[in-house]
Amino acid sequence: MGLMVDYETRTRRFTRAEYERLIELGVFQPGELIELIGGELIVAEPQGAAHYTAICKTASALQTAFGPGWYARMQGPIGLDDESEPEPDIAVVPGAPDDYARAHPERAVLTVEVAESSLALDRRHKGSLYARAGLADYWVVNLVDRVLEVYRAPVEDSAAPFGWRYAEREVLDAFARITPLAAPQASVSVSQLLP
Repeated sequence: MGLMVDYETRTRRFTRAEYERLIELGVFQPGELIELIGGELIVAEPQGAAHYTAICKTASALQTAFGPGWYARMQGPIGLDDESEPEPDIAVVPGAPDDYARAHPERAVLTVEVAESSLALDRRHKGSLYARAGLADYWVVNLVDRVLEVYRAPVEDSAAPFGWRYAEREVLDAFARITPLAAPQASVSVSQLLP
């Protein structure tokens, strides 16, 4: 019998620049839902009718709440750092669509994920990524329990996937209202976000 050689399986991590080059080269199929999260290519959750409806309703409610000078960007990339370019379901950024014709925004004042099957990933993995980037206001529209989970106050935590997590978590039912940190004059009803 020959000697069995132990081979350690390794993964290849990508930078944001490499990921964007792969997109330019047409490596991914049209409509393929891929995000760069912490150097890894992650396949995004497929969208059912309720998921898509919640994205549209949330974007509309947030655009109204924030008003002129703000853009509730749906499923657009955000260049968080050299190894992450997630595509949150909604990201509220300053300005208008034309302001991002040459480069994706690097920060959002509010980031929202709509979750069904991706609920655990959105809570822990993406939550840690957004906390590491210093995004102060992160919401998860939880379609499983029909609630809004609000995450705030990023803090370091070596046990979190990306070394950061949110210190504050509030769960709001459909009858509650929430005020975005960056729009203290606004009040959004959770029912406006749910399908």
